Amino acid sequence: MGRSAIKDSDREELAEFVKRYWHSTVVMSRGKKFYPHKEQGFLERRDGKVAGLLTFHVEDDAMEILTLNSTLEGERIGSSLMLDAIDHARATGCKRICLTTTNDRLRAIGFYQRLGFRMVALNLGVVDEARKAKPEIPLTGERGVPIHDEVVMELLVEPYLET
Repeated sequence: MGRSAIKDSDREELAEFVKRYWHSTVVMSRGKKFYPHKEQGFLERRDGKVAGLLTFHVEDDAMEILTLNSTLEGERIGSSLMLDAIDHARATGCKRICLTTTNDRLRAIGFYQRLGFRMVALNLGVVDEARKAKPEIPLTGERGVPIHDEVVMELLVEPYLET
């Protein structure tokens, strides 16, 4: 068991992990392609295997969460990885963390809201457009809900207070 920052030696294994959970080594966010296994992030291993992965991209003063996966329900892996990302954003001077999810992911939206994220935009039809670049994106998601739209969420990050 152990959580750590992604190292270059993890990249090949993470490419396979991303492919397994995202149907490709590419993820789409707000019309842009990202390769999560090449980005920064945190992972958690259990019995030597990746049990959780969070990847992010930093641009200017904003961190964008690209992927978050946990292979074990109820173990707080996703929560721990998100808290690591929030701490990292705060420590490196990011002023906000944003992420996108799809309209079918109601459990994920609730999870992010419990962490303090707010919904800041709904990008109608963006997933339909993203399918042109990444046809592996499924047509339906959780509970058979058709996937068409992207929900943009954001958390404003307060800097650490100096004592």
